[in-house]
Amino acid sequence: MKRAYVFPGQGSQFEGMGQALYESSSLARDYFEQANQILGWRLSDVMFCGTKEDLTQTKVTQPAVFLESWVRTRVAGEAFRPDAVAGHSLGEFTALAAAGALAFEDALRLVYQRALAMQRACELVDSTMAAVLGMEDAVVEAICAEITDEVVVPANYNSPGQLVISGSRAGVERAVERLRQAGAKRVVVLAVGGAFHSPLMQPAQEELALAIEATPFRKPVCPVYQNVHGLPVTDPDEIRQNLIAQLTAPVRWTQTIQNMLKDGINEFIEVGGGGPILRGMIRKIVPAEVVLGEC
Repeated sequence: MKRAYVFPGQGSQFEGMGQALYESSSLARDYFEQANQILGWRLSDVMFCGTKEDLTQTKVTQPAVFLESWVRTRVAGEAFRPDAVAGHSLGEFTALAAAGALAFEDALRLVYQRALAMQRACELVDSTMAAVLGMEDAVVEAICAEITDEVVVPANYNSPGQLVISGSRAGVERAVERLRQAGAKRVVVLAVGGAFHSPLMQPAQEELALAIEATPFRKPVCPVYQNVHGLPVTDPDEIRQNLIAQLTAPVRWTQTIQNMLKDGINEFIEVGGGGPILRGMIRKIVPAEVVLGEC
């Protein structure tokens, strides 16, 4: 059996996240305290005691989700033996660290820089995202392409019949209206800080690119299926460039899982305590006999 570990992104945070790990494992405590020291503030306090509103701040959410998932892989010890890894958006950084392509300290710093850069980009333009359910990807793509005087693009190909669009608020609102008229089963504007994975993230991409270029990357212990094309990568330079492109490119999650299946993966383990977020998407993509689990 070939096993892939998959890592969730922003949106998988939950109140009290990581506290049980901290209290039950000295190794986990070491990583939490190391993270606090690297960041210069006590992320763990916000994770354990913060409100839902506290945890939805991008500057908190991204390092918190990264840290919680990373610690789970370390606590698992020798049981963590991936044949492949992938992460959804932010989760790609966790996947890279878990596969040894990035050192923990470097990955955490990049994640925090990413969060701050994205927050600054969000403040430049009034923007948002919307989930489109029950419509063919090609139809969603065509409707977005028809809107040329505002920014609105496909952002997350989560599973067949579930695609998230992203862009300026005016562009997304116009697309939502047209998608409903075209017969989408449901269209929901999301409570997010801005237009992630769209051209509006260009300022954040330029800022983060400098940090990524300055960070050492190593060859991972297994293939990393990256968001920008859903294909396996092991070359450190290619990983670096795909990670930079990720901020403005769509997350091709459906294609990622389909490619993993073609390459013989028949077990998917979701790493994170926020519930079956990725497993729910994956179940809509894979045959019934494929095993889904959690770590």
